[in-house]
Amino acid sequence: MLSKRHTFFNIVVVLLPWLSVLFMGKRNIKRFYPAGIFIVLCELVFQVIGQSRKWWVFYDKPKSFTKDMLPFSFGPYMPMSMWMLRLSYGHFIKFLSLNAVADALFAFPGILILNKIKVANLHRLSKPQFFLYLFSKVPLLYAFQYLFEKKTKEL
Repeated sequence: MLSKRHTFFNIVVVLLPWLSVLFMGKRNIKRFYPAGIFIVLCELVFQVIGQSRKWWVFYDKPKSFTKDMLPFSFGPYMPMSMWMLRLSYGHFIKFLSLNAVADALFAFPGILILNKIKVANLHRLSKPQFFLYLFSKVPLLYAFQYLFEKKTKEL
């Protein structure tokens, strides 16, 4: 059964990032949401692989992709990707740097917090490996946005 703690966590992890998108502006939302959708789809594939290889564990039983992994993808992952593009698109080094900081915050203190509140923890990945797992998708996000904008300018 899903614990109250996990339910509350899932609600917060989905709602809070999406509330921040309200401050992004309609034009920027339209501009960056295709890349956000793309990176979430990529992340879902990576999460299925990670879950099958037991790279992480969730404490609540029964295990469910919907209650365990999905809130991370649709919660912070998509809005945060859109914000990263909004704040630094066109400046690749700045984009990499911002993403490195955000991914490091999630991979190191973020995992400690998830473990302390008994939501999730890493199992077969170290924290540096988890950071690399997160950061490996950053060039994909930038490349998608670059190609998307190039294609829309041609039309």
